[in-house]
Amino acid sequence: MRRKWDSKTKARIVLAGLMGECVNDLCRAHDLRPGQYYKWRGHFLENSHLVFEKPPLPLGDMELAAENEELKKLVGELTLELTSGKSTR
Repeated sequence: MRRKWDSKTKARIVLAGLMGECVNDLCRAHDLRPGQYYKWRGHFLENSHLVFEKPPLPLGDMELAAENEELKKLVGELTLELTSGKSTR
């Protein structure tokens, strides 16, 4: 029967190996095959740069950001209109 490993446990095991713990001892302690460890390590190292990337805005947030920009533009136009006394629209 296959076991399901959560991502936090995988990361903790891989980091322990990267920090110098003997991979064979680590695998034995977690009842894990060394090949599986190296597969996880490869995936971890390939994707580690994603930690520092800014996550994309969800669709709802993108719509809110666009609406916010439009409202800022309107406020700017109205401010100019009030200070100059002329209609800009």
